[in-house]
Amino acid sequence: MSGHLQQQLHTRLDLAAKVLNLPLTAEHVERLAAELTPAIQALLAEQADIHATTTPIRYAVCETTDEQAGIHTTTYAGCTSRIGTDVDLDSPAALLAEEFRSRQPDVIATDVPTATYLGLTVRPRSLNAWRWWLDKLNIADPMSVTVQGSAAYAVGVKGAVAVQLCGDGVPELLSDVGAARLMGLLAEQTTP
Repeated sequence: MSGHLQQQLHTRLDLAAKVLNLPLTAEHVERLAAELTPAIQALLAEQADIHATTTPIRYAVCETTDEQAGIHTTTYAGCTSRIGTDVDLDSPAALLAEEFRSRQPDVIATDVPTATYLGLTVRPRSLNAWRWWLDKLNIADPMSVTVQGSAAYAVGVKGAVAVQLCGDGVPELLSDVGAARLMGLLAEQTTP
């Protein structure tokens, strides 16, 4: 490698000397190339090291197919995607699941058992994010949201797809009752 690098450096130094009309002989250019090659190699190694530390982490893709259950499962970047083996990948539910997985960091799981049904599990980081999901899936009535344990559930519609939404960690977000009521996430309590 150093011979190749030295030759490239020699060629560029010779060109620079001619363009700038520097009084360098071929011997001067050759000596400069030989002396600068280690320094250039060090700079290139440093750049490669910096590039290696700033390169995004590569995620492993794990795929399995359970023929008996008829489900193909893929896990990538912390998101689990399950789709029925008989469901077309161009179906409305599969395309919607792909759209949500690729564009929304809140998505932690998608389940597509049929062409028009999507099970969507999200982990919103704020009340605004939860409100966004409810609006996106046309879930307007806070009474239609059920809270069980550490998750909230609702059924919405996006285009021709029925979406079962599961909001992981949402009850903790809803603990700020005043903010949740102001955002229309909790139904107003009526006094008897």
